[in-house]
Amino acid sequence: MRPHDFFLGRGVVITGAASGIGEALARVLAARGARLLLADVDAERLHALARALRAQGADCHAQTTDVAQAEAVQALAHRAAQLWGAADIVVNNAGVALVSPVHSLDEADARWLMDINFWGVVHGCRAFAPQLAGRPGALLVNVSSVFAFVSMPTQSIYNAAKAAVRAFSDALREELRPAGVGVLCVHPGGVRTRIAEQARLGDISGLADNPAQLHAQFTQSAITSSDQAAQALARAIERGQTRLLIGIDARLGDWMFRLAPARASAWFSALARRRRAGQRRRLARSGR
Repeated sequence: MRPHDFFLGRGVVITGAASGIGEALARVLAARGARLLLADVDAERLHALARALRAQGADCHAQTTDVAQAEAVQALAHRAAQLWGAADIVVNNAGVALVSPVHSLDEADARWLMDINFWGVVHGCRAFAPQLAGRPGALLVNVSSVFAFVSMPTQSIYNAAKAAVRAFSDALREELRPAGVGVLCVHPGGVRTRIAEQARLGDISGLADNPAQLHAQFTQSAITSSDQAAQALARAIERGQTRLLIGIDARLGDWMFRLAPARASAWFSALARRRRAGQRRRLARSGR
């Protein structure tokens, strides 16, 4: 099999597919002959993407799905079984962001994030694992973050959710080993997506003067494009990896954690503060 034949004819499900890494991965895999079932809560963007990929000749279906709802993810798994008999690869990518200090955190916002970023992954794995069992090369891909091992202030719930995804994936990998189902846990660093624009915000005064400035800072600090992340993810799936770091910042955070687990978050946070200070000065000079 030639390298670019790996995805040919394989049934791939991607959640959070309407934008960011999910959208980029859908485009990469469509070009390589995968059969796609795309899911997202944003119906308009989701179906627009599916139409565009079909117009390019892709075998692509879409289903509006809220991954926070177990029954919605079960319905997605049922759709995959109807289309192909069973999925081959499932990418649990859907995610959201919340920026708020712990002392002023809105509990409803915290539960909203955990329901999507953690429970969405759990729902995806539980719904699809039975149909993946025994299929050659079957794989669950769970998207965590560099923040699974270096935690950032004002993102405590996001950090917790992504760390939970990592631990859950490690356990699930061993549970599914006898069934021949692999589990790949992905740890992106800063990737240029719409996640900051869609984040729920609490008190951001320690980070930026206003939401627009916060978004601009994120864009400047996100050094990896969605397409670069998608290409790296496709390669990791091909190679049968169980862990993937995306971006130099993810590799730096991983190195810091391995070197000094008790100090890594402080070091990583200090670097981020210095970077933000420089960005705020640049943005102030530009009048933004």
